[in-house]
Amino acid sequence: MYVAVKGGERAIGNAHAWLEEERRGDVGVAELSVAQIRGQLALSVNRVMAEGALHDPDLAALAIKQARGDLVEAVFLIRAYRTTLPRFGAAQPVETAEMACDRRISATFKDLPGGQVLGPTFDYTHRLLEFRLAAEGGTPEAAPENPAAPEPVPHVAAFLGRDGLIEPAGDGEAVPPDLTREPLELPACRALRLQALARADEGFLLSLAYSTQRGYARNHAFVGELRIGKVAVEMDIPELGFPVEIGEVTLTECETVNQFKGSKTEPPQFTRGYGLAFGQTERKAIAMALVDRALRWRELGEEFTGAPAQDAEFVLSHADNVQATGFLEHIKLPHYVDFQSELELVRKLRAEAEASA
Repeated sequence: MYVAVKGGERAIGNAHAWLEEERRGDVGVAELSVAQIRGQLALSVNRVMAEGALHDPDLAALAIKQARGDLVEAVFLIRAYRTTLPRFGAAQPVETAEMACDRRISATFKDLPGGQVLGPTFDYTHRLLEFRLAAEGGTPEAAPENPAAPEPVPHVAAFLGRDGLIEPAGDGEAVPPDLTREPLELPACRALRLQALARADEGFLLSLAYSTQRGYARNHAFVGELRIGKVAVEMDIPELGFPVEIGEVTLTECETVNQFKGSKTEPPQFTRGYGLAFGQTERKAIAMALVDRALRWRELGEEFTGAPAQDAEFVLSHADNVQATGFLEHIKLPHYVDFQSELELVRKLRAEAEASA
């Protein structure tokens, strides 16, 4: 901290007070409530939950308010809070095939059991500013009365799997490593890579995914399925001897179907990329699936082309926005001694160069 600057702790206290004043803004305008942020800035809330690795819309909304809308700072706040929570046990893997889908689309099959469910999306909007929202209140159109509860639908990849045209879904490790309790180690197994990608910065993943589409991984993908909805969370209770549902969470799941011409170890078939994140975070889930597929080049016997998205050490070491922010912003802190030593070194080198000239 800048305890060496004039004023010391008093200056820092004044900075905190000024920050709070700026966060509140014009007192003549009604203060933004946590409920409003949760309800009307839901996509920001979902991103903070996904990258903060904590499914709690109220806390995510509070973090956004405290951070003045800085989502990376809000993720930092959620991560810090998460470390204080006690652990009572581990839930069973969620069954996304049992998801009650609010949105479910496929770019590979037009007609599929359960149908295409468009859901709430910007995909079909014209991207024109709605100035009516600037007027106090834009009332949405009335929703259908008593809409039927969505029924669970099977995964699209299962249709290709029946004909043996796509690689089987891996079962993974019996007990995958937990990135939130153990530091990342390389080389990382796929389960660990997926955990890191689920917490990764959305913008970083988006750029990497875009690079794979432009040829920096030789990876042509179709969205086999994108689904968003609620799934039940179950936990084994030792005293009961059977799992009990303890709640439900909203997830976005994406599975890509990728071209694969075969290799020395694998036959020609479609392969998979996978993305899963809290809330409605479809851009993140699609990008995650593309990067996941690019990182699988070694296990599929593909050639390493040097693409950034194929380099697991590069991707996993730079994807976390909290780590990146901490390392980047630490250069704002006092480096007086370091700079003075380098200043003296430059002066000495200049003097030697002038003497030799």
